[in-house]
Amino acid sequence: MSSTSVTQTDILLESGTNEFEIMEFTIDGNLFGINVAKVREIMMACPVIAMQKAHPDIEGIFKPRTEVITVIDLASHLGLPPSKEGNKDIFIITSFNNLNFAFHVHTVVGIDRISWSRIQKPDKIIYGGSEGVATGIAEFEDRLITILDFEKIVAEINPEASIQMEALKALGDRQRNTKPIIVIEDSNLLSKLILESLHTAGYVNTTKFDNGQEAWDHMQELISTHGAENITSYVSCIVSDIEMPLMDGHRLTKLIKDDRALKKLPVILFSSLINPEMRRKGEQLGANAQISKPEIVKLVSLLDTLLP
Repeated sequence: MSSTSVTQTDILLESGTNEFEIMEFTIDGNLFGINVAKVREIMMACPVIAMQKAHPDIEGIFKPRTEVITVIDLASHLGLPPSKEGNKDIFIITSFNNLNFAFHVHTVVGIDRISWSRIQKPDKIIYGGSEGVATGIAEFEDRLITILDFEKIVAEINPEASIQMEALKALGDRQRNTKPIIVIEDSNLLSKLILESLHTAGYVNTTKFDNGQEAWDHMQELISTHGAENITSYVSCIVSDIEMPLMDGHRLTKLIKDDRALKKLPVILFSSLINPEMRRKGEQLGANAQISKPEIVKLVSLLDTLLP
């Protein structure tokens, strides 16, 4: 295997079906997974140039073609031993949050199509709670696949690549806004940063859910309890990630826009996966706006427009 591109045409799935494709790989015999939408290509591991005073999990840099890419030693980050056959190792080159990285893994097993409804939230005790790096556990055929929180991994190695609340100072003085906002984000780290940023920006009335299913059930309960005509008193806007266990952001958007009581509510997809193809999917499903993480200032500015 020299290099295999994973083009956008490889991952096209019908919008709103709550399905995705997962690339399975191993480190020291442990099975992990990454959303194919994050993968640009895979290639055989090759020599890299070490960088002085870099984070200990950064293996170095290399230039496969015209771009210099940073290589992250995933085994080191997870506290697992290095490969016994390093000459057979793999680089998974990713693209998310408008950044490109290569993750050094030991083998790539293959790609499978799976429903988000089959992804379970990881046990907080086993997987480290807020300090853990697993966002879900996929049960596929006879195996369990740990889906890693690659955004958190990158943020821990390079904090500047994550949401920066300091950037909100550019918006100047803020007023308190109590309109109710639903925030849906499965990453413990990112949900904390998003909520803190919104509260700092004056949006203090937020309700957070870990996945689209929980948010959908909550909105249906609001309609049942308070009536469809009063829904905007309890929800004025939805800010949602795309990839989440049980129900993803695309499926949730489709359900909201197909629902007579909810379809007028603005839906903002705030995700690391906003690329041209994903943007087209979101538009087809009726998303009112799509913003790439970690652009928190753009998110707040959009809320200022939608919720004056």
